Amino acid sequence: MWTVDKRNILLMSDSPVFNSNLSVQRNKMAEIHLLSANAPSHSFHQPQLDAIVTKPDGSSVTVPCFWDGGVSWGLRYASSELGVHTFRTRCSDDDDTGLHDVSGEITVIPYSGDNPLYLHGPLEISENRRHFQYADGEPFFWLGDTWWMGMCKRLSPEGFRTLAEDRRRKGFTVIQIVAGLYPDMPAFDERGANEEGFPWEEDYRHIRPEYFRAADQRLLHLVESGLAPCLVGAWGYFMGWMGVERLKLHWRNLVARYGALPIVWCVAGEANLPYYLTEGFPFDDREQVKGWTEVARYVREIDPFHRPLSIHPTGLGRLSARGAIDDETLLDFDMLQTGHGLREVLPPTIRTVRDSRHSEPTMPVINSEVCYEALMDKIPADIQRLMFWVCVLNGAAGHTYGANGIWQVNRRDLPHGASPHGGDYGHLPWDDAMNLPGSRQLAMAKSLLTKYPWFEFEPHPEWVAYNQEGERTDEDASDEIAKYEVPYAAGMPRRIRVIYAPRRKPIEVRGIESNAKYHVIRFDPASGERREDGVLKSDSNGRCVLLPPEHGEEDWVVVLEIKN
Repeated sequence: MWTVDKRNILLMSDSPVFNSNLSVQRNKMAEIHLLSANAPSHSFHQPQLDAIVTKPDGSSVTVPCFWDGGVSWGLRYASSELGVHTFRTRCSDDDDTGLHDVSGEITVIPYSGDNPLYLHGPLEISENRRHFQYADGEPFFWLGDTWWMGMCKRLSPEGFRTLAEDRRRKGFTVIQIVAGLYPDMPAFDERGANEEGFPWEEDYRHIRPEYFRAADQRLLHLVESGLAPCLVGAWGYFMGWMGVERLKLHWRNLVARYGALPIVWCVAGEANLPYYLTEGFPFDDREQVKGWTEVARYVREIDPFHRPLSIHPTGLGRLSARGAIDDETLLDFDMLQTGHGLREVLPPTIRTVRDSRHSEPTMPVINSEVCYEALMDKIPADIQRLMFWVCVLNGAAGHTYGANGIWQVNRRDLPHGASPHGGDYGHLPWDDAMNLPGSRQLAMAKSLLTKYPWFEFEPHPEWVAYNQEGERTDEDASDEIAKYEVPYAAGMPRRIRVIYAPRRKPIEVRGIESNAKYHVIRFDPASGERREDGVLKSDSNGRCVLLPPEHGEEDWVVVLEIKN
């Protein structure tokens, strides 16, 4: 089972004044337990407990605390600022001497390790609002994986560690995972329980801390593996089942328990999804969007750590987070869902990425759900490569991969894998899906790009075209897919160009600067093979034709680099 590191946990007494001397390394989470002096409460409206933390520079933040069952409460805190941080609690029940006006100290000391989430600090948005970075300014490439139901007991603790290690080793950086209120199943379906049951009582009277204590270990394991959790609060139709006020309490618990981790918030998954699992429930998309907007605003207000926040759209008409919320200024980055299928998904994907990138306010763009590998046992790895490369070269700040079998945790030892729809999406078990080729190929693509200043790249579709198609533009093609199944390029003029061609046909590189000496590097997006191929020779018009590889997969990549 799990090994729990208790070194940064301090049990407080029920004294109203308790001066702790707790030390925690920079950017790591400290936890302080407090014990109520009153009888435990199990009502829906728990007493509200906050801690006012004063930093060494004199500024202060209000950190929400969480109920951990019975008379136990918890305060979690992290900071990049070295020195002594003092706190004093404030409880809505000011007669509770175990919770109200309790004080203490947390000393933040230097970090000694190599975990990038601690070494560089938690994720934030870059100054130009085009990509993610660590707190110290180091650029962060989002390569996400989709484990929507990764908290449920269908994925054992041992299996969770196995999957996390595979993704860490391959180079993934983000895991998208839901906080227990899952998609594609009725509420309180046994397939969604974890080792301790469900996150809420069936009447939504109060949360169940037992569930979250088990969930703690999974999220902590991701972070300790260097994988940033993108925590999804609930699936969209829970708005109809729970209502705004209960979902606010759900989110207060999440912020209090996990905000001190280097985490990313997703307010809801498929936020504007119809309540199709609730018979007779009148669907009003606008009311649902309005409700999630209110919840997003609340998360903004109570999160003292200001973790990056977005919301996940349905892919049904509204492909972007911008359309799943009423106030785009609440978003730090735009999550997309552009469809599932084969190459017919290409046009809406590129249109949505481009539209988001050119919209205001400016924010990083991530296609957070598109064409899961092996969905319905039919989507192959070449579609994963296609979606990755066209999104990134059109300006996305990274990409999220998804594999059928993993997101809903199919298991070979259960009927039909015990997936939420009884195997409707395919029967591939998670531990086979873990080894599908697409995850390795996208990781290799990320490894190639991060050798260069990818965070300074700009899309340049004018730099390349298929040679035999002459001057044809996207708009000239009569076939919708053919309009977008063209080569794409991004990079930095007079420094580097990265080109992806979806088909093995000759390409014409255009706009080559005079006297520019580009070295040609060919990259096989399926095998990861990388080889030098001489210096680019252009004509007087700044053009040069490059031939595709003779063997291999249909798509190919070439990097043109001016070396010092």
